[in-house]
Order: sequence, then structure tokens, then C-alpha cells
Amino acid sequence: MDEALIQRIQSNPKFTQLVETRSRLGWTLSIIMLVIYYGFILVLAFSPTTFGTPISAGSVTTIGIPVGVLVILSAFVITGVYVRRANTQFDQLTREIVEEVRQ
Repeated sequence: MDEALIQRIQSNPKFTQLVETRSRLGWTLSIIMLVIYYGFILVLAFSPTTFGTPISAGSVTTIGIPVGVLVILSAFVITGVYVRRANTQFDQLTREIVEEVRQ
């Protein structure tokens, strides 16, 4: 890639906005996922009876099973949030940057 082109892209205010917004979202979603995952692990480590409690009397299924499924589903939801944002806002900003740099 041409150095002048790279310089024009990096000096574009929309590029700065794109990088900052994408980084902020990535860090926020990462922290949310880490809190969910490590919260699950910490409860499991320090209070194993919490997740070992049966859902109802006579039930074989414990509370830990649906909570574990929710941890896994939260990863899918967080991924979906990022993909939706990337496909709308981030792609739009990228198109605008490309159009402005080509002129």
C-alpha cells in the first residue's frame, strides 16, 4: 500500500473515530464476558453447593446446568452484538473513509 494513502487514511477523523469506537466496544464486551465466565468459576470454586442444588425436589438437574448454558449463550449474544455493530456502524464508517480517501 502506498505510504501517502496510508497517511491519508490515518489522518482522517473518521478513521480515528472508527478505531476508538471499535476498541471501546471490544474492550467492553470482553470485560462483560470475563465477568460472566469468572463469576461462574468463582461461584463454582467457593460455593459448589450453590450450583449443586437441585432445581426442584426429586430433580436430577441442578441449578448449575442452566447457569452453565446461560454462560455459553451469553458468549453467542455478545458475539452477535459485536457482529451487528460491525455490520452496521463500522462498515458504514469504513465505506465513508474509503470514499473520502479515493477523492
